[in-house]
Amino acid sequence: MTRTNTPGLVRVLAADGTFAPTEAAEQFRPIIDALSDAQLEQFYREMVIVRGFDREATNLQRQGQLALWPPSFGQEAAQVGSAFAARSQDTLFPSYREHVVAKIRGVDVVDIIRLMRGLSHGGWDPTDPKNGNTRIYTLVLGSQTLHAAGFGMGLVFDGKCGTGNVNTDQAVIAYYGDGSSSQGDVHEAMVFAASYQAPTVFFMQNNQWAISVPVSRQSRTPLHERAAGYMPSFEVDGNDVLASYAVARFALDEARAGRGPQAIEAVTYRRGAHTTSDDPTKYRTKAEEEAWAERDPIARMHAFLEKRGATTAFFESVDEESRDFSADIRRRTLELPNPGPEAMFDHVYTDAHPLMVEQQQWLAEYEQSFEGGAA
Repeated sequence: MTRTNTPGLVRVLAADGTFAPTEAAEQFRPIIDALSDAQLEQFYREMVIVRGFDREATNLQRQGQLALWPPSFGQEAAQVGSAFAARSQDTLFPSYREHVVAKIRGVDVVDIIRLMRGLSHGGWDPTDPKNGNTRIYTLVLGSQTLHAAGFGMGLVFDGKCGTGNVNTDQAVIAYYGDGSSSQGDVHEAMVFAASYQAPTVFFMQNNQWAISVPVSRQSRTPLHERAAGYMPSFEVDGNDVLASYAVARFALDEARAGRGPQAIEAVTYRRGAHTTSDDPTKYRTKAEEEAWAERDPIARMHAFLEKRGATTAFFESVDEESRDFSADIRRRTLELPNPGPEAMFDHVYTDAHPLMVEQQQWLAEYEQSFEGGAA
């Protein structure tokens, strides 16, 4: 079943939710056909819940509760599909907006809130089994791909892939965006992964815009063709959760079986801002955003499930669960303490450093100089 590259875009669901696999999707039909109704409904449920969470977190940032928030609005299908494609023994390296990936793997999303509030430099303990082998967020563009390549190389050296035991063989998936694909780190990671046949899947979410720079300026060829110079590469409709799941499942199985690294370009669209400090109206047109809204991943899956007989009661229960989840996140966020200024100095150096001591003392005296002292 191994192929060098797929002959075109892998899409299973049309924008209106019709089951209409493209030619490139046919090789993945066995994976899709094996999905149960419960799994299909879970895909939809997670997409709806994380969109509600994402909206709530954005509101919390606007209300001064978070320093920053990177929205995932519009990318739900790519993330949900790929996260469910991974096995429990696999290790995931997110960038900084894979909120639903972390949730599916067991991370308490309030830990993401804590990170964006400035209460933590990492958010969660990646070695804690409850966090599902999910590494912490990486805000330095592309560096997580090097970490994932190195981790995958370690799996090769330790004989933890390619043994034929699907219950113990491991793979790695690294998430990054179209902007990061232009980083040298990403290409160096692919060179190492290919050289050592590391079981690493490079999962790029092509959002069409790297902040204010369009994909057309970054690359004169489709982004998945960049990766094809290093390893098998696939192009998938990232707004189709079934396609995202099937291709990621196949790629991870290939990597886990010892057939080397794989690359996936999930063609999607970040309908929100790059972060809450960005204003996409300065560089994106309303017509473009409306065109992508018609391909919305949640609306697409909703229509598909309706055609399969999903009831109104099911959709209403999911909406209610999403509202409850978001309300709980708001409550727990408002209960968090405010970060103190000392946190800026605590982890710059392993041991006490005179420069940090001096700067911390200066800041304390500066705050005390205001009437009433520090707030």
